[in-house]
This record gives sequence, C-alpha cells and structure tokens, in this order.
Amino acid sequence: MKHLVRRGRIAIAALMLSVSVGTVSADWHQFWHQASIDYHRNNAWPEPFQEMDARQVTAPFEVMKNNGWRLHNTIGHELFRSGDGALLASGHNRVHWIATQSPESRRNIYVLRGKSDEETDARVAAVRQTLDGIQTAGVATNVFVTDREPSTAPGAWATKINRNWMEVLPAPKLPSVSASGSATATQ
Repeated sequence: MKHLVRRGRIAIAALMLSVSVGTVSADWHQFWHQASIDYHRNNAWPEPFQEMDARQVTAPFEVMKNNGWRLHNTIGHELFRSGDGALLASGHNRVHWIATQSPESRRNIYVLRGKSDEETDARVAAVRQTLDGIQTAGVATNVFVTDREPSTAPGAWATKINRNWMEVLPAPKLPSVSASGSATATQ
C-alpha cells in the first residue's frame, strides 16, 4: 500500500513536471530574447531617443512659427473698404506680397471676418479676385476666414517710441583697451 501511494505521488509529480517544462521552456527563450533586445538598446543609447526628444523640444517653436505666419498673413479690417468689403490699394499690395514673396509653404491668406456674413463673403471674393490677377508659379495661395485679429499700434505711437529710444541711445564709442590688453588708436 505504501508503494502504491508512493508511485501515485511520483506519477503526479512527473505529470506536473512535464506540463510545466513546456511553459518554462517558452518563458526561458522569451527571457533571453528580451535580454538581447535590452542589451542592444542599452548599447545604442541615446541614439534611438534623441530624434524623438529633439522633436518634442522644437514642437512649441513650430506652433509659434505657424501662429506668427498666420497673424502676418491676416488681411485685417484696415485693408478693406468698410461696408462693401472691397480691398484698398494697401490690401492689394499685401495680397500680392503674400502670393509672390512669402515662402511657398506659407502662402495662405487669412481674411478677418467682417461684421456680417455678406461682408465676409465680399472680402473673400475681393481677395480671390486679386489673386486671379497675379501670375504665380508653384503652390496655389489658399484663402481662409479667421476671427484672430493681429495686434496693431498707431503709427504715431510707434514713431514716438522709436524717437525716444534714439534720444537716449548713447553715441557709439570704440573701447580704449583691446581684447589683448594693449592700448588702442583712440588714445
């Protein structure tokens, strides 16, 4: 009877061992495969991650550049005739510059929304009519409607600030000692 119980236990242990050997074997190969991947990743560090980090660092600047070009290429209220939405001469010049001089990837014109839908449609039509008269090679200029108004300042105010700055700016003067420590020609 003792032998029977002992043989039963051995049979159960052998059965359990044979079932678990397949699982352990699969885990063992997977372990060494992962160890090899980790080894090569550690030896290649930081190369695989630098490009991703660089993109994350420059992403906010790309957003700022896009927003800056968007505001720069916005045709505001002051470039349209009030009421009918026709472009003024300065508006024609601005549209012409955007369509011909701005970088090809930045040739989008943003028209500031008018007081009514009819005025907005008239503004877009006036910009498109001006674009039709411009011969451009390459990328077509797109026209979009926007609500973001670029910040502006009166010309008299900007001139006053510039003149005040020029008054307090010290006169240019050469240094009396050069970088090597010797006296210069100003003495």
